[in-house]
Amino acid sequence: MVVTRRKRRENTEVSIYLNNEPLEQVNNIKYLGIILDSKLNVREHIIHTSRKCSTLIHTLAKSAKLNWGLNHEALSTVYKVAIMPLKLYGAPVWIRAMEKKNYNRILYSRVQRLMNIKIAKAYRTTSNDTLCILTGNTPIEIKAEETANIYRITRDRQNHQLEHETEPKNWNHPADSVRISDQNKAKEHTI
Repeated sequence: MVVTRRKRRENTEVSIYLNNEPLEQVNNIKYLGIILDSKLNVREHIIHTSRKCSTLIHTLAKSAKLNWGLNHEALSTVYKVAIMPLKLYGAPVWIRAMEKKNYNRILYSRVQRLMNIKIAKAYRTTSNDTLCILTGNTPIEIKAEETANIYRITRDRQNHQLEHETEPKNWNHPADSVRISDQNKAKEHTI
């Protein structure tokens, strides 16, 4: 490998050769599905996934009209199984960038807002917080932080108690537990 420098006006251009062939210099690289720039920023990754999700939502919106098309449950399922994993991929890597730069948060919440409007079939003037309440979706900032924390806990192999969401359909119904008491009421048995 040979490194040569050429002066071009005021900037110094560095050319790297491998087997007498110049290597192409790029500004962005995709590594394990995460786009990094020359300063290891993830802004391009956030922009790319936001555009990809927005395109998917607009394509889906053609079949989800107000009076016909996909209903609330179908749209919610598509959001949870297709769009959320796409948005949250690599969250432990880029979660710190979300804390530092406000525009990153805005880009991700914009995508969630688009989908929440489609799910709730609400007006565009409805606030994002209200849309999250109406649809029952956790805000993306909280979900990304949760995903990153779960990754850190499992990576460090610490013995932490993780709270998992329990669906109401898995809860025991009060009628399923029957109490039987004897005549003398000294012994109670639960079935």
